[in-house]
Amino acid sequence: MISANNVTLRFGKKALFEEVNIKFTEGNCYGIIGANGAGKSTFLKILNGQIEPTNGEVVISPGERLSFLQQDQFKYDAYPVLDTVIMGNQHLYDIMKEKEAIYMKEDFSDEDGIRASELEAEFAEMDGWNAESDAATILTGLGIETDLHYNMMGDLGGAQKVKVLLAQALFGNPDILLLDEPTNNLDLDAIAWLEEFLINFDNTVIVVSHDRYFLNKVCTHIADIDYGKIQLYTGNYDFWYESSQLMIRQMKEANKKKEEKIKELKEFISRFSANASKSKQATSRKKALEKIELDEIKPSSRKYPYIDFRPHREIGNEVLMVEGLSKTIDGVKVLDNITFNVEHDDKIAFVGGNEHAKTVLFKILMGEMEPDEGTFKWGVTTSQSYFPKDNTEIFDTDMAIADWLTQFSEIKDATYVRGFLGRMLFKGEDGIKKMRVLSGGEKVRVMFSRMMIEESNVLIFDEPTNHLDMESITALNNGLIKFPGVILLACRDHQIVQTTANRIIEIMPDGTIIDKVTTYDEYLESDEMARKRTVYTFTETEE
Repeated sequence: MISANNVTLRFGKKALFEEVNIKFTEGNCYGIIGANGAGKSTFLKILNGQIEPTNGEVVISPGERLSFLQQDQFKYDAYPVLDTVIMGNQHLYDIMKEKEAIYMKEDFSDEDGIRASELEAEFAEMDGWNAESDAATILTGLGIETDLHYNMMGDLGGAQKVKVLLAQALFGNPDILLLDEPTNNLDLDAIAWLEEFLINFDNTVIVVSHDRYFLNKVCTHIADIDYGKIQLYTGNYDFWYESSQLMIRQMKEANKKKEEKIKELKEFISRFSANASKSKQATSRKKALEKIELDEIKPSSRKYPYIDFRPHREIGNEVLMVEGLSKTIDGVKVLDNITFNVEHDDKIAFVGGNEHAKTVLFKILMGEMEPDEGTFKWGVTTSQSYFPKDNTEIFDTDMAIADWLTQFSEIKDATYVRGFLGRMLFKGEDGIKKMRVLSGGEKVRVMFSRMMIEESNVLIFDEPTNHLDMESITALNNGLIKFPGVILLACRDHQIVQTTANRIIEIMPDGTIIDKVTTYDEYLESDEMARKRTVYTFTETEE
């Protein structure tokens, strides 16, 4: 068990948390949610001791081991992958290394023998003989191939390092497990594996995530950070949402009834306060009026953008024809003779562990990369808007965001353009912000503004939820559901894929495809998914 007792955290005069009291118990998974800036990651750092609260304390049951997801990808570059995972249980790792050092001695003494015996006993008690196989099982489940397990961490790509650090946090059955955005950089197969791991995990889990489907799948409780407080709800994310909305509706309805009663009492008092025969009744109503208190309904710190993609032109029957596309990069064939046609009512999700292949395909379709073989042709009625996975070059400019966005608008009126920024939560002087200084989430919202203002009838998204808070992800999900045109989508958010796509194309490790007209959940349950998959991994050059 771990608890926060009267925890307050202040930065100067601003209190991020004020007298927080919350207890996390064994056998439960707690999802920490809240708007960007509410303090979700900060609260996890308080729990794991990285940040000291201004007041209050964190208490962990004696003898319990806490494990958390490390964020520094370079911290373990000098260590082998398996060693890095086993370091998740530092005491076990220290025993392993001390044993190795003793056995490597040329002048092995009696004292060394006694110490080695003690270490062996403790090592066996901690199930140390299974440490490497347990670590390998977790790595494989997350998509790190066996031949990489003995590589140095410094040789891995960024996405692979994140998976190893996640494996480190999961290793050794910790009593308390803290995970900050564990699904970042995971493909959908790895996320599914992690979901099953956490569902079967018997101890305490506290997780911050923007993935609604993930929170629904694994969480038994939701801890909502808002107004500087943390409110605990029993149930998953959907239950929290319905409960919180119901609570607000009930408070508003109660206030409405109270306001009607206040109006009625005030009218009576006004009419009869000077009437001697009614003075007692007027006095009684004054006392009743003084007792009525309206419930305080604070404005939430959550802000939802308004995402609405409206095509300027209706799309025709011929949308896209792809014939025999192949592409090899760094000696690896990422696309191998793929052929498919896109129809006017298709919303296609591209899935599979080979994320690089999806990006390469989208770049070819947008003319940013040439295929080695094959052709593609867009229909004459189509217009495309593209959300790239890497937007670094786009934002490498000192242009103000309003000026940059105006380039893509047929209507050059400043008020019209700023209206699109306003929908994306850029208010007032935000329009003169320089492109290069924007945060990750702001950059994504600017890209959505561009896609809305272009009014295209084909939308192509390569991982659009990276850097977004849950409110923006929800708004994007709603916008995609309403969009009447064609969508080509690669996305790690299960709920977006399930609610948006009516067709699934999986790019296999060998560069070929499986193409099915179906929902994502139906595809996961299909015969194709019953086969044993090899998860494809890459080097740093693909990121």
